[in-house]
Amino acid sequence: MKTLRPAIDRLLGSVICVLMAAMVLNVLWQVFTRFVLRQPSSFTEELARYMMIWVGLLGSAYATGKKSHLALDLVTAHLHGARKRVSELFVHGAVLLFALTVLVGGGGRLVYIQLSLGQQSAALQLKLGYVYLAVPLAGLLIAFYSVLALVDAARGETQTGAQSSGLN
Repeated sequence: MKTLRPAIDRLLGSVICVLMAAMVLNVLWQVFTRFVLRQPSSFTEELARYMMIWVGLLGSAYATGKKSHLALDLVTAHLHGARKRVSELFVHGAVLLFALTVLVGGGGRLVYIQLSLGQQSAALQLKLGYVYLAVPLAGLLIAFYSVLALVDAARGETQTGAQSSGLN
């Protein structure tokens, strides 16, 4: 799993960057059509909203993988030794449990319901199940990173967000 991590980090970071760039272009087009052409584009607001969902959820998974999410460091930052290890095991275990039950389980059910109902967005005519697919996907990524963090904590290998992302 450790060899898979750099590839997932690169892919996830690239996807987030592409989505952010597309979102900027989309909003620029929206402003241009609204204020310059005086005929607002019909799809840009909806597309921006859906891209924001994907960027937010995938970004949270990326932050979890880099251990730069506030909740992952807040509890363990001032502890040392066995207390730090137990605290990290608890925090990463709770994140794993949340990711699997709420994001993967609940998000997967949401996607299934939306796809079976065939509900579509108003402007893009996109099945909403595909929009909500970001929830279980982010949950799987967060679970993956949480398992890696649990293994590191169990071995006594701890890193802060700055150390794991190379910011120091």
